[in-house]
Amino acid sequence: MRYTIPFFGVICFMFLSCAEKTDKDERPNIIFVLADDHRYDAMEFMGHPFLKTPNMNRMAGQGLVFKNAYVTTSLCSPSRASILSGLYAHNHGVVDNYHSVDENLKFFPSYLKDNGYETAFIGKWHMGGEDDSPREGFDYWLSFKGQGTYWADGHGTSREVPQNNSDGFNINGKRVPQKGYITDELTDYAMNWLEKRTADKPFMMYLSHKAIHADFVAADRHLGSYKNMVVPDSTQFKVGENTPMWVINQRNSRHGADFAYNLPDFDINEYYRRYCETILAVDENLGRILEWVDDDDKKEARKTIVVYMGDNGFHFGEHGLIDKRTAYETSVRVPLLMYDSKTSKGRVINEMVANIDIAPTFLDMAGLPVPESMDGRSMKPLMEDKNIPDWRNELLYEYYWERNYPFTPTTNALLTERYKFIRYQGIWDLDEFYDLELDPKEMKNLINSAEHEDMIKYYRQRLFELLKETGGESMPLLEDRGNYYPLRHPEKAKSANFPENYFLKPKKD
Repeated sequence: MRYTIPFFGVICFMFLSCAEKTDKDERPNIIFVLADDHRYDAMEFMGHPFLKTPNMNRMAGQGLVFKNAYVTTSLCSPSRASILSGLYAHNHGVVDNYHSVDENLKFFPSYLKDNGYETAFIGKWHMGGEDDSPREGFDYWLSFKGQGTYWADGHGTSREVPQNNSDGFNINGKRVPQKGYITDELTDYAMNWLEKRTADKPFMMYLSHKAIHADFVAADRHLGSYKNMVVPDSTQFKVGENTPMWVINQRNSRHGADFAYNLPDFDINEYYRRYCETILAVDENLGRILEWVDDDDKKEARKTIVVYMGDNGFHFGEHGLIDKRTAYETSVRVPLLMYDSKTSKGRVINEMVANIDIAPTFLDMAGLPVPESMDGRSMKPLMEDKNIPDWRNELLYEYYWERNYPFTPTTNALLTERYKFIRYQGIWDLDEFYDLELDPKEMKNLINSAEHEDMIKYYRQRLFELLKETGGESMPLLEDRGNYYPLRHPEKAKSANFPENYFLKPKKD
């Protein structure tokens, strides 16, 4: 085990009884709650030193925790497209935050709707730039353009955020102004939809929060909750052994700890406090949904499954970085919790799962076949505590270079429970290889280790085999869109030197 989860009574339990579909009325309702930029360890039950998340704790203590949950691309739009489609980014084609989804791509809500489910989408879509028009597959639609905004008047922000928009909500094609704090208001709409449903059939509601996306803005009631607290890991700003040049150089960039968001007076501890304070409203509103599910007066709610997930992680100084996009643990690992009021015992699932598994899981839970074209697998057997001998022990990761943020290169990685191989495309630099059991913070790059030479060779070969098997042998090239952020600070971290092993050593006489 790579880490220990301090649970409130973790005991073996059987999560669902939704085996094969026999009657439509027996199919479960599904509530999927997606948070933005929520890294895997930013929850109280994970041993966080000060963050309080009682409702996430409750989901963990009474439901399922997927200990090794990953995203296959750590970026908002690509990850969201993978959740909806069950596909890697190289197959669904959404590789940045500015381009639209292929209209021919079918998402899991469409399959559910076509087979008797009532469906609703509420919140951040963020695939298609400024387009928030209703999408196929949803009976009810509420979204906003781009990143939206925490408050309609923009108060609480400390910088200009690309794609922020205060045009309000698009509700089933009608423009409606935003009135309150975004996390509260989206949940208000979600609760209203749940309360007013009249259809006598199962439903799937997809609640997609703007929070906890940067620039972090907490609800007014939570401001100052963690005043004077600091980033927990004091070792995170260190440069590791054999760190690639691009990582060292990114430290002095918009996504680096020395010049984050190109703000000369950036305070990472203050930023982290704001992040944690912003999580509080997400947890509170998650509690409202759990209360609805547990209401004994709502017979329908007794067969509702709640799933909570983050769309990607987030760096707070690890490796000298800010933001996400990389293949490092704090970027690729996310929370994944499942809860059903019919159960009361918690269980930890150790198998490696990913965002591409959400779509096939929901289809399987609804008794529908999983399309062979999907890259992900149904987690339903794991949820039912079945032994799956052929469950995956490796996962492909990919990120494609964006001109907007030119300091992070195209990245492909092979992730396993113990080892991680990271390959970079188009730069003159080191690849990376880590033993996560001995080096969980990824501070010692073993890429030049003679002891691991054969293993690295295998991982490199296996990476390309997986790319071939999943149709990922070519890279997308899309039109440049959005702002360009190449700036460095003249007085911050200097450029990296080439690795010593890149220099030709003189021959001895």
